[in-house]
Amino acid sequence: MWYDGGNELQAIQARMRLEKLIKDGKVFELTEKKPKRSLPQNAYLHVLLGYFAAQTGNTLEWVKKEYYKKLVNPTTFIRTKEDRFMGVVKYLRSSADLDTAEMTTTIDRFRNWSASEVGIYLPAPDEERLLQLAQIEIEKNKEFI
Repeated sequence: MWYDGGNELQAIQARMRLEKLIKDGKVFELTEKKPKRSLPQNAYLHVLLGYFAAQTGNTLEWVKKEYYKKLVNPTTFIRTKEDRFMGVVKYLRSSADLDTAEMTTTIDRFRNWSASEVGIYLPAPDEERLLQLAQIEIEKNKEFI
C-alpha cells in the first residue's frame, strides 16, 4: 500500500500499519516511491532517438543503447554488479527506471552532444513543428530504423 509522508493522516496510518506488521512478525517491504518519467517525456525521447537514427542510418535500438546510453550518458546507465560466476560485470540500466529529473538530464545531454559533435539538431520539447517534421522523417524511414 502507498502512503504520502507529507500527509499527516496518511503518515499516522502508515505508522499504524508498520507497527501491526512488526507486532505480527510479518515479512514486509518498505520502499521510497520516486516520481517516474512521464509518458510525454518518454514519447519525446523516442522521437529524438528515431530521428537521430533516420539521420545517421542506424537502428533505433543501436542509437538508444550505444549512443544515448553508453556514449553520452554512461554515468546514468552503465552499472556494475558482482556475479558469483563471472565476477564484476557491466550492464545497462533501463530508461524506465529513471525519474523525470534524470530523464530530462539525459535527454539534454543527448541533444547537446548531437548538435555539437554530430551536427544534428534535435528539437526541444516546445518546438512542435520541428517535432512533427522529425516524426514525418521517422515514418519515411520506418522500415530501416
